Amino acid sequence: MFEGAPRQNQQSAISTIPGFEEYSNGKDYKKRQSVIRIWKRLSSLQRSVICFVLLLGGISVLYIVTSVRRVHGGRLGHGEPSDLRDFLDSNERQKMEQEKRVYIQKMKQKLAQQQVGDIVKKNKEAIRKKKGPPLGIREGKFDRGVDGDQLPPEEKGQLNLPPKSAGDDVIVDQTSSGPYDYFDPKRQYTEKQKAVQDAFKFAWKYYKQYAWGHDEYHPISKSHSEWFGVGLTIVDSIDTAIIMGLKDEYLDAREWVDKSLTFDKDKDVNLFEITIRALGGLLSAYHLTNDEVFKNKAKDLGDRLLPCFKSPSNVPFSDVNLKTGHAHAPRWGPDSSTSEVTTIQLEFRDLSRITNDNRYEHAVNVVSEHVHNLPKKDGLVPIFINANTGSFRSSATITFGARGDSYYEYLLKQWVQTGKKKDYLKKDYLDAIEGVKNHLLKESEPNKLLYIGELLGGRTFSPKMDHLVCFMPGTMALGYQNGLPKDHMDIATKLARTCYEMYNKMPTKLSPEIVYFNQAPGSSDDLIVKPLDSHNLLRPETVESLFYMYRFTKDKKYRDWGWQIFMAFMKYTKIEGGGFSSINNVKSPGNPGFKDKLESFFLAETLKYLFLLFSDDPQLIPLDKYVFNSEAHPMPIYNE
Repeated sequence: MFEGAPRQNQQSAISTIPGFEEYSNGKDYKKRQSVIRIWKRLSSLQRSVICFVLLLGGISVLYIVTSVRRVHGGRLGHGEPSDLRDFLDSNERQKMEQEKRVYIQKMKQKLAQQQVGDIVKKNKEAIRKKKGPPLGIREGKFDRGVDGDQLPPEEKGQLNLPPKSAGDDVIVDQTSSGPYDYFDPKRQYTEKQKAVQDAFKFAWKYYKQYAWGHDEYHPISKSHSEWFGVGLTIVDSIDTAIIMGLKDEYLDAREWVDKSLTFDKDKDVNLFEITIRALGGLLSAYHLTNDEVFKNKAKDLGDRLLPCFKSPSNVPFSDVNLKTGHAHAPRWGPDSSTSEVTTIQLEFRDLSRITNDNRYEHAVNVVSEHVHNLPKKDGLVPIFINANTGSFRSSATITFGARGDSYYEYLLKQWVQTGKKKDYLKKDYLDAIEGVKNHLLKESEPNKLLYIGELLGGRTFSPKMDHLVCFMPGTMALGYQNGLPKDHMDIATKLARTCYEMYNKMPTKLSPEIVYFNQAPGSSDDLIVKPLDSHNLLRPETVESLFYMYRFTKDKKYRDWGWQIFMAFMKYTKIEGGGFSSINNVKSPGNPGFKDKLESFFLAETLKYLFLLFSDDPQLIPLDKYVFNSEAHPMPIYNE
């Protein structure tokens, strides 16, 4: 339109176009003409790039303006809605506000949990950085500073309970009164507790003198022997020293565990025995002291035992080499003992909780669930199971004694340990008790002592009862205390008397290893003891049950029975200048005959349960906070 006109006329023409009046004169007009010329000189690609940049800038401006409106919750104009709520009716708006409040509350809870987690993490890091024994224990000193001055309460030798949380879904049930100070110099003991302490110190003294660091001690020959080569007597007994408040013995044991204990041994060990004794002892010591030394040793051992679970079935092999990891069935045959493969669950589960490593718990859960699904005789199981096929040996004996006992014990205790959440364990335990009542529970003649017999070959009743069965009164009392039927406590009361009579009716007042109960009417004696069964191994099962029965009933007779048993141990098993030994014949007070062997469970279990039986302190290992494993090592009860 303007191409043929003079410049002056072009300016006049432009000035007549609406919106261009401001460009019709002066320097502004020249600048605009220069811009137009530059634009015309640009290539089409350059023009496209400039347009794209301008478009992107415009979008950015719109986004920023919209964001500002949302953040401030206001309006740019009175007629414009600030957000989605302005388009909603009153009911929808209220619903949206409620959802917002719920969301904010959840976020606050999450933030609080994160803050607590940070605090717990910092505390754990602080504990992890500490070396040596628990707070207050410094170079063999307890509760006193370098100059003997009393330390403040926060630095005393107070031993901590397990950490509050061992995982996202696990809470440790703790006492509200704080950590129990096992080494408090003002701690009070009864006279009978002091006598038990003295017995422990007496045995410990000679073990330390003649067998320190070795598995087994022989007090007659004053020699030692190895079973697993892991200082079994020390590891099995260390928590007894803690519970009894024996600081010198504890420090000796802790130093040996820290400096000398190693599981890097080219030696086959039994999965069950080393789990309940060594792994259980280390876990218990950790929970009572919060000392990382024990946890680290426990984890090392747990890792070395895991190859047992690599069997063709869901039943673990019974033995494993600690160094090579080679696992296999026992040397004597193809089957594992049922009690052995089902009495490792408390320990492996606890190891998972304190390490946050679920491999251990998963391994034993698979075993428990597998055995749960196997056919049983009214809840009763044969004493042999095959690790290759995963099946019971159907022709095997059914007993609550050797090779069967702790299967039933751990059904109940696992249920308790897991906060009573695993119902299949409770069901299996209740089924087993019904099976006992239907098939195994009988009374003797003439005094009607209640006992638990056996089914030979799974069919034929035998009036035989091992001393091992005497764990049942305590276990059934524990079940009743946790809400199981009242008749369980009635049976427990009668069985406890029977177990006491197994001691009381012997000339030495010590029980034989095995008894047979008289079934013939008119018999003069309830008990029959065969010569090969008359030995006593310093076993704990009866005093274990007496401890439970007294804790739950406060009936003084259980203490009286326990004291009688303790005094018999002191009279017939104590060796001056040597310690304690098993004996050959409980029927011969004049010549009981020493077997020249101190079983580690005498220190780990028998003396521990006697000490607890005579305690007047309700806060000493409370049974609503702890559950004992089969070797008397207390572990915390968890709520899942």
